[in-house]
Amino acid sequence: MLYFAKLIVLILCGVLLGESRKHRKGRWTAEAQVQKISYSYKKNYDMTKTWPGSSKRLLRVEDHDFSMRPAFGGPAIPVGVDVQVENLDSISEVNMDFTMTLYLRHYWKDERLSFPSRTNRSMTFDGRLVKKIWVPDIFFVHSKRSFIHDTTTDNIMLRVFPDGHVLYSTRITVTAMCNMDFSRFPLDSQTCSLELESYAYTDEDLMLYWKNGTESLKTDEKISLSQFLIQKFHTTSRLAFYSSTGRYNRLYINFILRRHIFFFLLQTYFPATLMVMLSWVSFWIDHRAVPARVSLGITIVLTMSTIITGVNASMPGVSYIKAVDIYLWVSFVFVFLSVIEYAAVNYLATVQERKEQEKFPCMGGISTKGMTIDGIYSELDAGSPEGDPKNQMVSEVTEEDKQEKMVIHLTMSNESNSSKKKGLKEHVSLRIIQNTHAIDKYSRLIFPGTYIFFNIVYWSVFC
Repeated sequence: MLYFAKLIVLILCGVLLGESRKHRKGRWTAEAQVQKISYSYKKNYDMTKTWPGSSKRLLRVEDHDFSMRPAFGGPAIPVGVDVQVENLDSISEVNMDFTMTLYLRHYWKDERLSFPSRTNRSMTFDGRLVKKIWVPDIFFVHSKRSFIHDTTTDNIMLRVFPDGHVLYSTRITVTAMCNMDFSRFPLDSQTCSLELESYAYTDEDLMLYWKNGTESLKTDEKISLSQFLIQKFHTTSRLAFYSSTGRYNRLYINFILRRHIFFFLLQTYFPATLMVMLSWVSFWIDHRAVPARVSLGITIVLTMSTIITGVNASMPGVSYIKAVDIYLWVSFVFVFLSVIEYAAVNYLATVQERKEQEKFPCMGGISTKGMTIDGIYSELDAGSPEGDPKNQMVSEVTEEDKQEKMVIHLTMSNESNSSKKKGLKEHVSLRIIQNTHAIDKYSRLIFPGTYIFFNIVYWSVFC
């Protein structure tokens, strides 16, 4: 009996000893896990990488009123700006505007967004956090259209540093106005500007400046335009004053565009010059060839009108004269004068022929009856037997006598009048050549010489 009691006591002691060791082992394991977590926490103390909560709680967005600017009531907050131009999409002369795609970046400091970090690592967010914090209200002055790209998401980046410095970047396409002067078109250069300004904050609240001075503007080397050569990009800044609201800092992105002239040489200047030269061909055409000279002149005039209309259709309706207008209208005047020159030649020739007929009235009896096969006109005297009434009244004469008399009379009258007509025609032709063809002869020299002189003056002034 005593033996069984001792056995039971030993079994109970063993059970109690086992439970005690098991509890102690579990406590040691828990302590080891706590030490391991603590070591891992100390190793990764950077809250930007191990923060288990939301970014709002880390940046304490809910603890501040971000409807007010940083340091509200204090000095103006500096906001640096830099721009990278991705592409200059188009230049429109008709609408007087340009379209540009750029990366716009803002830099400022907001101590309300500071957070603890031993490694000084920043946090990067997308556009969803931008709506919950304060950002500069920059807008484009004189812009017509602008938008932030949203493919595949809104092209917005927000980067916050532990000390509260903020980088805010957006990708924007903007269409802005450009005041162009076309007085030298198409031999012109245009200067356009993209202007940035704060909408609500004056220079007492927000100081807008180029972050890196002249190095704040960067462009892609592959930017090119079909009709323009981009000569220079540069930045400037100044104060803009509004009588009702105050003064604002305004930043300028300026670029100079030089127009390519080769396109307009092929499409406008060369065709106009060829039309003028073609009008000079009429000076070598006989003035009696009326259809040839008239049709040539009218065709060239209509062609010049088409060229002028085509050029003006692609340009805005400005109220001043452009350089291309001067060239085209002077060319049109030369073409028009060539037509007027032929009208003058033809009129003088007709008047001269009438005067010669009045000086030699004996030519009044000469009438053109027909033309032989070789193209030479033959003329019959009105005093021939066919036109003599006396021969018609003689009925007693036989048919043979009539034929003999007609042959004799025609022979005598042809012999007597042939020398007169020959000398008269040579005299009239000589007078006409002297009075009318001299105009064509002088025009062959005056028209080309004057046009060449005009081209020398034109290109020396506008080039």
